[in-house]
Parts: sequence; C-alpha cells; structure tokens
Amino acid sequence: MLALDVMRTSFTTIKPGAPLLDAIRSLLETGQRALPVLEGSGALVGVISEGDFLHRRELGVHSPEGFWLEWLLSREEGRQLRERTRALSVDAVMSHQPVCVDECATVDEIVAEMDKHQISQVMVLRDTRVVGIVGRVQLIVALERILARSEGD
Repeated sequence: MLALDVMRTSFTTIKPGAPLLDAIRSLLETGQRALPVLEGSGALVGVISEGDFLHRRELGVHSPEGFWLEWLLSREEGRQLRERTRALSVDAVMSHQPVCVDECATVDEIVAEMDKHQISQVMVLRDTRVVGIVGRVQLIVALERILARSEGD
C-alpha cells in the first residue's frame, strides 16, 4: 500500500503570517492534527501542529528556563524555545522542516518516518506540492478496510 492509497486529500492549509488564533481555530474546526503552512506560491514552508501549542503562557504553561535548559539544549536552542512560546504568528511557532514523503512511499516507509521523528503524521508531496496527509487515523482506517475484507472472505 502506498501513501496515495491511504492519504487524506481534503485538508486545510495556512499561511506563515497568519495569527496563531487562526491556526487554532482551523485545527479545531477541521479535526486535523496539523496544518501545512504554504507560502503564496503554494510551496510548503512548514507545519504547525497541536504540539506547537503546548508551551503557551496563556495556558499557564511555562517553558522550562534557566541554566539546566541552556545546558541541555544549548543557549541558542533555549532562546529559540522561549521566543516560540511568546510568538503570536504561525511562522514563529511552526516547524520549519516538516517531515514529508512522496506519494509513492510505502506504508512501511511512512511508519518508519513517523517512528524516526516521533510524529503522528507526515505531509505527502507530488513533486514539491502537498497533495495529502497521512496520519495515524488514516493508517487505522486502512487497517480496518483490510481486516474487514479478510473477515468477509
């Protein structure tokens, strides 16, 4: 089975300069776990996901700060984490290097990428354009179809 066999082809995207509130509302309205971030030309420049909203001071969640964080992550990474928690636009919070697979990637390759990066979904590309999303839900739906077919035999 390939990505094009299981991918979600109907999905919402967002622009890099959009307010975080727009991203949150889109996630809630669509039930997506992440939004591809596309620039005006349609090129994928990032992904903003549920996990990007976890360390928000508005929720009363503070990012770990102090010596031990800088020691663990390095001063630069610690500074970037603090800046992300203060940001109010998509481009400051999104992941700038989204994990992507080609539409002809096998399910085995998709799951390997998800495991490797500890993520719950990947963007599916045709050339350089996002044409789908494969997440855990799409894989479970595919498994259900396979098991239902074998049950009917």
